[in-house]
Amino acid sequence: MLSKIFSSSTIGIDAYLVEVETNVEKQIPGIIIVGLPDNVVKESKERVIAAIKNSGFAFPIKKITINLAPADIKKEGSSFDLPIAIGILTATNIVQEEYTNDTIFLGELSLDGTLRPIKGALPITVEAKKRGVKRIILPVDSAKEASIVDGIDVFGMENLLEVVRFVNNEIEKGKIFTNKEELFSRINLYHLDFSDVKGQENVKRALEVAAAGSHNILMIGPPGSGKTMLAKRIPSILPPMSFDEALETTKIHSVAGIIPKEQSLITERPFRSPHHTVSDAALVGGGSFPRPGEVSYAHHGVLFLDELPEFKKNVLEVLRQPLEDSRVTVSRSKLSLEFPANFMLAAAMNPCPCGYYTDPGRECTCAPPQIQRYMAKISGPLLDRIDIHIEVPAVKYKELSTEVKSEPSSEIRARVMKAREIQLERFAGSRNIYNNADMGSKEVRQFCKLDSASAELLKMAMTKLGLSARAYDRILKVSRTIADLENSADILPQHISEAIQYRSLDRELWKH
Repeated sequence: MLSKIFSSSTIGIDAYLVEVETNVEKQIPGIIIVGLPDNVVKESKERVIAAIKNSGFAFPIKKITINLAPADIKKEGSSFDLPIAIGILTATNIVQEEYTNDTIFLGELSLDGTLRPIKGALPITVEAKKRGVKRIILPVDSAKEASIVDGIDVFGMENLLEVVRFVNNEIEKGKIFTNKEELFSRINLYHLDFSDVKGQENVKRALEVAAAGSHNILMIGPPGSGKTMLAKRIPSILPPMSFDEALETTKIHSVAGIIPKEQSLITERPFRSPHHTVSDAALVGGGSFPRPGEVSYAHHGVLFLDELPEFKKNVLEVLRQPLEDSRVTVSRSKLSLEFPANFMLAAAMNPCPCGYYTDPGRECTCAPPQIQRYMAKISGPLLDRIDIHIEVPAVKYKELSTEVKSEPSSEIRARVMKAREIQLERFAGSRNIYNNADMGSKEVRQFCKLDSASAELLKMAMTKLGLSARAYDRILKVSRTIADLENSADILPQHISEAIQYRSLDRELWKH
């Protein structure tokens, strides 16, 4: 007898429907799975046999052929266990076929029939809704994530026996529902706050500017000056995520299987901090069957690279595409996938190998050639893609010992959100441009016009510092953000002057 059950799988961060066809016939007993299954899918037959028997059902001693269609796409993962089991039980009349219509089945089976959570529940549910599927049945631990999508019934199950009894209308189960308003009422409750940071007012200002325009920032300073402490607090001053941003970010985390068990939606901006030993594939994505990397996990959030020169040069160079295009393209012989990677880059580094080149209180032990080699690890094209370079000096004892509370993140965030609102209004008619950092050369010419005094100041800085054309655009973009923070329609000389100060690595100190 033949049965057809619907399931789904992911490719990149998107999903596609899979038809699980099961044919049971009187021949030499055995199970064959076709349709480009990977090793995990091939092994599912052992899990399915044990789960069916341990759930109290008779397993057919017949030849069973299972086809996963479409047959030209490689099937990965353990989420096909449940649909294969249901397909076999339907083909042997234990499950009534009419009750499996318009339903997607997903789940990994334990040997005792218990359902284990799966990856990619959210993108699969989004695709299922688009295709007109009415309900989805999956492990209870993955159901909360799937229930974010409206317009499709989501049922979470504990084990195979419960699925069979529910599909046969022998028991009732309530739909899983998630209150999105309640989820978003808890956003931005960060336990890290800028009020914890003593001193470093100029660096906090630079981070505020960076957050207001979504500019990339590089902090340079000696060990212990607070670079990492400051970077970890950047998400606390970024605007809250919109539902669309949260959904897109959650899809990426869902495919990777890194959503916390008790969480159904990523409502706080991600903060990713990979170690400097990370490989290029782990950073931007890759593998024989491409998966997202750290830049995609940081989508709509912050990617923090501590000890920037310690990263391998080839790893840093692969950052250039996502920094420029806000996406990553991973190509293989049989397929090419695109992953979103619209993140704010925050990086930190010492000024020299020993770390004390710019510290007036400690003597630097590095020779000039050592410092040059150290700085040369970061290429010019990569530096040009970082809008703000700011020096982070060692904190003085007077600032450390003060009892005066610093400005809290909530006040800084309020100014950042006002600046972002101005930018959203400015770019309302533009495609894929939401903040000043996204501006191309056309938008820079349109929205960053200078008066004669500002133009003369910028010309003098460009000539003296020998800045590149890309650095010129970066200064204009940062100037536009500074003007937005002051609610100024025009870019004034003081805005240009402050933006020029944020190009520390272009100064003569670092060039010789």
